[in-house]
Amino acid sequence: VCACKCGPDYIDPMFHREVLGVDSKNLDLFFSEEDILKEGYLKHTKDADITITEGVMGFYDGMSLDSVKGSSYDVAQTLGLPVILVINARGAAMTLVATVKGIVEFRPDSNIRGILLNRVSAMLYPRLKEMLENELARIGHDEIKIVGYMPENEAFHLESRHLGLVTPQELTGLKSQLQEAGMTIAETVDLPEILKIAEQAECLEEENLIKKEVNGKQKVRVAVARDEAFCFYYKENMKLLEQAGCELVPFSPLKDMTLPEGCCGLILGGGYPELYGGRLEENEGLRREIREKIADGMPCLAECGGFQYLQDGLTDAEGYSYRMAGVIPSESSNQGRLVRFGYATIEAEQDGAFLKKGEQIRVHEFHHWDSTDNGD
Repeated sequence: VCACKCGPDYIDPMFHREVLGVDSKNLDLFFSEEDILKEGYLKHTKDADITITEGVMGFYDGMSLDSVKGSSYDVAQTLGLPVILVINARGAAMTLVATVKGIVEFRPDSNIRGILLNRVSAMLYPRLKEMLENELARIGHDEIKIVGYMPENEAFHLESRHLGLVTPQELTGLKSQLQEAGMTIAETVDLPEILKIAEQAECLEEENLIKKEVNGKQKVRVAVARDEAFCFYYKENMKLLEQAGCELVPFSPLKDMTLPEGCCGLILGGGYPELYGGRLEENEGLRREIREKIADGMPCLAECGGFQYLQDGLTDAEGYSYRMAGVIPSESSNQGRLVRFGYATIEAEQDGAFLKKGEQIRVHEFHHWDSTDNGD
């Protein structure tokens, strides 16, 4: 079994990896053109018997309020994937028919083939299933199957915070919880029917897959922060760096006293440094080394939590302040609300270390923290 996630989400793929033991993949039509999305999907899923792709937001919710571009629907259309619609059915009856009809018929090519009812009791489910299937047949959608239900159960509840779910590393007993969830679903969901629906997927043709391997060059060692505080990375970006000749060497700003030996570049990804401010501050030797290496010209890419770590200080949600690496003379703090959210395109106004003047890069922002100096 293989997993994918629609949209620019770091945390859900971590859960996919925790459950399956293999990497998940983001499918995003803002960051990838259609042909690149198909190519990446084929590479990622080539050894799998079945691939489950998790949607994002509502089925038709896209990059803007008035567009389906980049939505789960758009990704399903691009890749020819049949869709199972998950609906919160708690306390509902005939309204479910109207909801399903509206979603299915909003786009004639929705390709919805199954309905999974969430938060339903074992006692009510058989009657809901019969009613829905009769009504769907009556309005001309007898091809859509009711594939099961999810009961109210603590096994399905996961903690969340401002960026989404709490990361798997922070949850104790997650493996046993997910095992219990799986055992429940095996009884309440028609898995053979889901397999039949999966077999309706289009067979994507493997066109000329681009090979970007480096020939005979010495690899460049790049240190990549990876621990509980810095864990937000896209698998695709890491692969591209490796194809370009980088040897990615993980290290922990929480635990390691020095940077990995022989590295001539540094990547500080996103995450939750505010949860580990005290431990990051205590690791003074590493903070000093990073400050000195960057001052001496070491290239560094830092985003989100990594950018916070490069600053003089960080104030957490409770108001406690901690000293950080001191590369950038600024402070970051919690704004108590979502400051910036959504896709954006940035353009270089002058030649720099990573972009030449006029070159663009696509980004996604989701900020509850802000800085006294975001640069220019």
